[in-house]
Amino acid sequence: MKYSADHQHFETPSRNSSQRRRAQNGSRGPRREQADWNVLDDSLAENQRWSTWPELEKLMRGPTPYPEFVIEDAAAIDTDLGVLKTGKEADVFLVERATESRSAILAAKRYRSAEQRLFHRSSAYTEGRTVRRSRDARAIKNGSTYGREVEAARWASAEWTYLRMAHEYGIPVPYPVQISGTEIMMEFIEDPENPGVAAPRLQTVHPSPARLQGYWEQMLAAMNAFARMGYAHGDLSPYNVLAAGDRLVIIDLPQLVDLAGNLQAVELLARDCKNMCAWFTSRGLMVDDGELLSELLAVR
Repeated sequence: MKYSADHQHFETPSRNSSQRRRAQNGSRGPRREQADWNVLDDSLAENQRWSTWPELEKLMRGPTPYPEFVIEDAAAIDTDLGVLKTGKEADVFLVERATESRSAILAAKRYRSAEQRLFHRSSAYTEGRTVRRSRDARAIKNGSTYGREVEAARWASAEWTYLRMAHEYGIPVPYPVQISGTEIMMEFIEDPENPGVAAPRLQTVHPSPARLQGYWEQMLAAMNAFARMGYAHGDLSPYNVLAAGDRLVIIDLPQLVDLAGNLQAVELLARDCKNMCAWFTSRGLMVDDGELLSELLAVR
């Protein structure tokens, strides 16, 4: 697999080339003292692991029916190909999941550890959410190392839950493949007009008038669907939307805001409307954020 993190481009190799790469990398697999070690692990390179799919419970896997690109084979190997996106609290990696006969490219979002995170999301997003265990709630409140780890796991779990909900509701988000700890594996959104390249963020594109109108209709439908679910994205902007040809895909959902349980929900929804309407207006489609907000509040 050839991959350039700078250009977000990859080329799918034959399985023989992948096997040669493993042989060249030598025996650098997990150490024997790990509880789940087995002799076959010595054949894996440092950027590889056996697929974690077989050990996951049902709710840690995506909604059924599974798309064709989901590989369930226990013999599949995950290979890290490079960083797709870096962030203050999580990084997204490009991962090839492959067997001898099949392969698929996935995006793996990995929330950083307490020591590595550079950003703590505002409590405005978590208003109305509860922490089940009192020990965890105290640790989060006190800002201990354990509390920060619990908080990171909560954000990963929240994003997983919201991705599943949005997908099942028909909102255009990446298909959620699986969650394991603080890692979410999801559909890789490719640019259909540039095979092998990640879809660009909406902020960077300058669509034709016809495509711009189509984008607006999709955005209206998505924001209305979130409102019917009882939520606002809470951090919606052209930077959190991908333009995959004629199709928009909304990403980064851990902060989804409960419109009924969060006192700041309307303010955050208004910001979403302002951000998106400002972009569409800048591209030549005159839309009003106040009218959009009124429409979404009526849906609620």
